[in-house]
Amino acid sequence: MMFAIFLKLNSLFLLADTSCQIPKPSFFFLPPWWEYLKGTQITGTSQCSPAFSFPGDIWAVGLALIDILLRVAGYAAIIAVTASGVQYIFAGGNPEKAASARRRIYNSIIGLAIVAVASAAVAFIGKYLVVQKP
Repeated sequence: MMFAIFLKLNSLFLLADTSCQIPKPSFFFLPPWWEYLKGTQITGTSQCSPAFSFPGDIWAVGLALIDILLRVAGYAAIIAVTASGVQYIFAGGNPEKAASARRRIYNSIIGLAIVAVASAAVAFIGKYLVVQKP
């Protein structure tokens, strides 16, 4: 009984077919839009292509697009922390400018933490909870 439950839970986290892996190129570590789609073999060749069926795979593509947007937001937060650090350095002893730069650094770090948690949640949902086609 316990072994059957373990096998059932284990099958949720494994892909049904790993023979066809779609290459995932990246630009600045951004995932492609087909990140969470399963690949299918093109007949007559050894190439794979993403298998997209209209009503069922909208969620997978939507999650990939949200993942892309979250990563762009993370890059923006890193740039904001860097710009705020430069602003803090060049405050020149002005306490108002230094306080403004510190608040901006804190807010950027909080935003980066929110983006990191949201990106991890989207990746978990996309990889483990989106129903993969056999």
